[in-house]
Amino acid sequence: MLDAAVADKLRAIVGAQWFKDDPESLVTHSYDGTPMLQSLPDGVIYPENTAQIAAIINVLREHRIPVVSRGSGTNLCGGTVPVQGGIVMVMHRMNRILEVDLENLTATVQPGLNTKAFITHVESLGLFYPPDPSSMAISTIGGNIAECSGGLRGLKYGTTKDYVIGLEAVLASGEIIRTGGKLMKDVAGYDLTKLLVGSEGTLAVITEATLKLIPPPKTKKTMLAMYKDLYGAARTVSKIIENRIIPATLEFLDNPTIRVVDDFAKLGLPLDMEAILLIEQDGDAEAVERDIARIADICRSEQAERVSIAADEAEALKLLTARRSAFTALARLRPTTILEDATVPRSKIADMVLAINEIAKRHNVTICTFGHAGDGNLHPTATTDARDADEIHRVEEAFAEIFEAAIALGGTITGEHGVGLVKAPFLEWKVGAAGIDVMRAIKRSFDPDNLLNPGKMFAKSARKRVVLQRG
Repeated sequence: MLDAAVADKLRAIVGAQWFKDDPESLVTHSYDGTPMLQSLPDGVIYPENTAQIAAIINVLREHRIPVVSRGSGTNLCGGTVPVQGGIVMVMHRMNRILEVDLENLTATVQPGLNTKAFITHVESLGLFYPPDPSSMAISTIGGNIAECSGGLRGLKYGTTKDYVIGLEAVLASGEIIRTGGKLMKDVAGYDLTKLLVGSEGTLAVITEATLKLIPPPKTKKTMLAMYKDLYGAARTVSKIIENRIIPATLEFLDNPTIRVVDDFAKLGLPLDMEAILLIEQDGDAEAVERDIARIADICRSEQAERVSIAADEAEALKLLTARRSAFTALARLRPTTILEDATVPRSKIADMVLAINEIAKRHNVTICTFGHAGDGNLHPTATTDARDADEIHRVEEAFAEIFEAAIALGGTITGEHGVGLVKAPFLEWKVGAAGIDVMRAIKRSFDPDNLLNPGKMFAKSARKRVVLQRG
């Protein structure tokens, strides 16, 4: 429980209505989008500006109280669960677009700004902000930056880190720093901007971001390619890239996901297909027509059973919306849905999907797989029931083997969800003991008292490997 004198200090900073420690507020900020993880904070605070955040941090540092900054809590790695109690700092009041600079093609925003609202505003000005996490209707820019969110357009346009060019942040000392700026070139010292992007709130509290904008594509087309052969779909992905074509979107759905998405979205998809590729290309009209025609030829050469091109923008939007709803569709099946992510080289997608299927069968659990085939980022998703302890244990063991399989295939344990609590036991598998030591040293440098989102990223001990190394 928070000391009454500390609570009074925090109320004095933000105003009584913006500090809460009633049971309802504590419970509603004890979890995020990750299933089966919950821990009560001691208080919830809603700052209005950077100065208030610095003052809050100073109070909390004085009393050695942890703080977890968060947006809408849509993350899927337990990144905003306050596992050591303390204060949850909600950034929703800091939700303004401070500037759109049409001369430099940048936007300066506060972290609590809703992602979709920002994208819509930018598009109304004839500009384009490509990062498009599936959670964008709910998530915030600050949360996207903390987790380095990806999305469907990551293959062609990159992820959040490629568009954050400057930050304002409050350090654990209460000091305010600025990194980067409206610059296309800046090599003055270490790149602190890139270091803070994806740091999951463990190094600083981000209070402002300068984002790069680009001109929008003039046109786009969307197509579906359907396969009875999983390897045919995987070969198609590699061959498209090999032919120097970089689609805006190149998504993959396996058969179980196809069935669930079709039942949810009523698209009339053939249910006997082992895989479907959803492909979108954008750019100049002539180039888009040429690329789509070449992609269709590649799909057919790899024995696609059917290739169809969306007749208009409405049909294309329906297809993309259906793909974005894959998690929602799967969540209807069982009480608990665990959405993970693992990334492999594009050429290993079929091997990874087959490994996931074999692992799921061996552990007698249901796992559907979809994801961003173009950048190798797959989302194996388990439908289960948190009340069944034995099944949950089997699901956890299956995912441990899936992460091991991804690494053995030259991949990684997470492509866009982050480490947080869920992946912390596996981080050493990817970066090695020396890599963990370097990361811990960075953490100590920024946050010597371990007050910023403690308990995340670093596990007390690494998980023992569960699958034999592959040759």
